[in-house]
Amino acid sequence: MSLIENIIRPDVLALSAYHVPDSDGFVKLDAMENPYLLPEPLRMELGRRLADVAMNRYPVPSYAKLKADICAGLGVPAGYDVVLGNGSDELIAMLSTACAKPGAKVLAPLPTFVMYAMSARFSGLEFVGVPLNAAPGAEFTLDKQAMLAAIAEHRPVITYLAYPNNPTGTLFDADAIVEIIRAVGDSGLVVVDEAYQPFSPTSFMSRLPEFGNLVVMRTLSKLGLAGIRLGYMSGPAALLQEIDKVRPPYNINVLTQAAAEFALAHLDVFDAQAASLRTERSRMTALLAALPGVQVFPSAANFLLLRIHTSNKNGSAVFNDLLQRKVMVKNVGKMHPLLENCLRVTVSTPEENALFLDALKASLSAAD
Repeated sequence: MSLIENIIRPDVLALSAYHVPDSDGFVKLDAMENPYLLPEPLRMELGRRLADVAMNRYPVPSYAKLKADICAGLGVPAGYDVVLGNGSDELIAMLSTACAKPGAKVLAPLPTFVMYAMSARFSGLEFVGVPLNAAPGAEFTLDKQAMLAAIAEHRPVITYLAYPNNPTGTLFDADAIVEIIRAVGDSGLVVVDEAYQPFSPTSFMSRLPEFGNLVVMRTLSKLGLAGIRLGYMSGPAALLQEIDKVRPPYNINVLTQAAAEFALAHLDVFDAQAASLRTERSRMTALLAALPGVQVFPSAANFLLLRIHTSNKNGSAVFNDLLQRKVMVKNVGKMHPLLENCLRVTVSTPEENALFLDALKASLSAAD
């Protein structure tokens, strides 16, 4: 056996690395990013703020001011604190590490954010996936009865519910989520992942006091700060205290901390950008729905899921055509059988959305 085979776990050897394609020169609509920059005066002010950061010093590990700003500005209930992570990915990894008791399981509907399953497996947890509904008119909604049955059978230590869901954009029924939280009870956590909350009409954050096993997780990435990698989650104080024990020290760097504190003082700017994207989402949904061979699914996020069903082209062919036209979207068709021939497209500026529409129309009208 080789050195690699001797030292690396077989399940890791079998995995493929998370691939991020080079987007240089493309209209980049594959990663659910906010396309808007800060206004020039705020960028200049932020630059001055970052120039004053003491990069020769470690961060203050309590992050007290940043956490207080998040709680005050982002709707965390009174009396609740947050744990911070280097993006939501690190928070998910921390949850997996803290809850990785022998034989423990993690449960989530599928398709959903891939890191729930990957992080569970990295920590030695078994992952259980429950398919979403496939019935016409109810596509990608929660199969509540199947979820409840899986909870009763597997007693998961963590149940993830992305709200709204990635990659489908679905906003799951709130009453169904409540039933799931109650069914899990004291045997596990229910993590409601609100990464796309700025684009959604509802949230579970204010409902934290109702449930002793509920954690609400969010990120600043979709709000417009993907580059600084900052996630946060809130829940019962005793639980957060335990999760914080596995948080790497100094996991939020001083530049991220300064940039986030600055951004939280200017939330009105980001809220206005999110409102513009919500308007564009509605406009794009209508325009795409009018195209022959394109099915658009309802979305409460900053992206749209499309299914291509033309007589001469499948989703992969259209994806490749878009790449040839320098437009990058996400081909999710191979992620799960329910996503066959589906593409996920970030909602962007009117100008970038127009470029995408033109490229899509050209692909649909061209013969193979």
